[in-house]
Amino acid sequence: QVQLVESGGGLVQAGGSLRLSCATSGRTRNMFAMGWFRQAPGKDREFVAAINWSGGSSAYADSVKGRFTMFRDNAKGTVYLQMNSLKPEDTAVYYCAADGNFADIRSTPDYWGQGTQVTVSS
Repeated sequence: QVQLVESGGGLVQAGGSLRLSCATSGRTRNMFAMGWFRQAPGKDREFVAAINWSGGSSAYADSVKGRFTMFRDNAKGTVYLQMNSLKPEDTAVYYCAADGNFADIRSTPDYWGQGTQVTVSS
C-alpha cells in the first residue's frame, strides 16, 4: 500500500515554470515506480512521465520531452515534476500515480493521488 498527495499546482503564464511534488507514504513506498498523468477538461487522462524506483530510468510523453523533468528523492519519499516552458495546452489536473512495475506504470497504475490543478495562461 502507498498513499500519494500532490502539491505545487497553480496559475502561471505561458513560458513560465512550476514544480509539482508528490509525497508518498507507506512501508514500501520507495519500491514503487512513479508516474505523472494529466487530464484536461473534456479529454481523457494521459500519461506525462514516469520514473523507476531508483530514479535510473525515466520515460516521457512526446508532448513534454525537453520541457518536463521527473525525479525522485527516496530519502524524503517524494517525487517531483519540474515543468518548464509551459504552454496553455499543458493546462490540466495533474495526478501522481504508483505501480510496483515500471513496465506497467504508463497504462495501469495501482495507486493514484487526488490531483492538483495547473493552469497556464496565454
